[in-house]
Amino acid sequence: MTSNPNNPSNDDDTPKDPLAEMLQNLMGGQGMGNIDPAELAKAAGLPNDPQLLQQMFAQVQAMMSSTSEGPVNWQLAHENARRVAAAGTDPSVNAVQAREIDEALRLAELWLDPVTDLSATGLIGRAWSRAEWVEATLGTWKRLTEPVANSVANALSTALTQQMPEEMKSMMGGASSMLQNMGGAIFGMQLGQAIGALSAEVVSSTDIGVPLADLEMALLPANVAKFGEGLSLPENDVRLFLAVREAAHARLFVQVPWLRGHLLGAIEAYARGIHIDMSRIEDLARDLDPSNPEGIQEALSQGVFTPERTPVQTAALEKLETALALVEGWVDELTAEATDKVLPSATALRETVRRRRATGGPAEHAFSSLVGLELRPRRLREAATLWATLKEERGIAGRDAIWHHPDLLPTGEDLDDPKGFSERRRLAEASDSEVDDALQKLLSGGYDSNEAADSDAADAPEPGDTAENTPGKEIDDEDTDTEGPAK
Repeated sequence: MTSNPNNPSNDDDTPKDPLAEMLQNLMGGQGMGNIDPAELAKAAGLPNDPQLLQQMFAQVQAMMSSTSEGPVNWQLAHENARRVAAAGTDPSVNAVQAREIDEALRLAELWLDPVTDLSATGLIGRAWSRAEWVEATLGTWKRLTEPVANSVANALSTALTQQMPEEMKSMMGGASSMLQNMGGAIFGMQLGQAIGALSAEVVSSTDIGVPLADLEMALLPANVAKFGEGLSLPENDVRLFLAVREAAHARLFVQVPWLRGHLLGAIEAYARGIHIDMSRIEDLARDLDPSNPEGIQEALSQGVFTPERTPVQTAALEKLETALALVEGWVDELTAEATDKVLPSATALRETVRRRRATGGPAEHAFSSLVGLELRPRRLREAATLWATLKEERGIAGRDAIWHHPDLLPTGEDLDDPKGFSERRRLAEASDSEVDDALQKLLSGGYDSNEAADSDAADAPEPGDTAENTPGKEIDDEDTDTEGPAK
């Protein structure tokens, strides 16, 4: 066998595919045996398209034979996402669809003006194909998933190295970069698959509650039409309702500039603390029967690569879910107000969206299994009730003023008891005011002068005091007696 892993050969000098030979060695020398490539692709969650698989594995081989800037090959994730997005029907947006989306978003802005104190964004409404959604959002997906992606890639690389037979390790020689990048290749392909599949489900740029594309307001006509299938509602009603939701999201994230960073930062902080259970990956590599694709599929479906959630991460996730619920609850409440008297189907559409956001679609579940993160507002209804209560108590301006600073945001306790939010906030503000007053007195020296004044007041004679019960007076009398009779 040649020592060059990039061009190995068998005994009859016929060139061998390096990926095939590596799989053979990793599987104990058994080779691909009875494995049907189509079944293997199905088990890995990849499309059953021979030409597509050939292109994908060609890219993997090229990537593993070269160095990478990091543990994850994001170019592979990008190309796979684009490929999956285009695998179905993803027609380019035509002029009619673009005009319909633009008009719907313009009308949505007008409907929102009377129901919120936040001003319109002035953004131009966009109509995107699924591939355009991938292009516009991939940078944010990278930011959100990179901490998890690095952990998964490193874990896979370590597992592959540990499970590799000794003779394979010596054969690898100087091509160790191939192993270092294999984990990143696997995760990159999976991530691209998940994002590409998600592009077939989302209806707008903010559909998952997070502004994946900064300063954009867009709908996906193909997915809007898909959303309306089976609802027995006018297509225009569906488009307008979803346009109001998108415009409300855009208005919130544009007019509350700290909010996008607050949400993305919370997600990044959560992702950085995720750990991978190496023992599960090692057990998979050791126990899988390569001739049983169904067993591979079952192991992958059980989430063997799913990051492990710690108690600290669980607490962080609860805070993140509260923030997502507050965003979605505010949008839900404003959309209901804006469409109540102009769209007869608004109530039915509101309930449909609520259920969809609470449960998530298949692609969203696949994404959450991959990165261990669910971007679903579990407490959307409670948050909507809270915002409605605040409007009754404070009016539109008072309700929207809550977004002025992150410290003002309601907590999970406030979602439990919306009616008590204002009272708890009043007590908290009063307590903060007392602390500020006390600190100001301390810095200005006010406490010293007050203590002196209190001491003087304690020494001063009370009304009705006589010489006999006035301490200072007794001393004066004694001094007077030593000098002689008083005159």
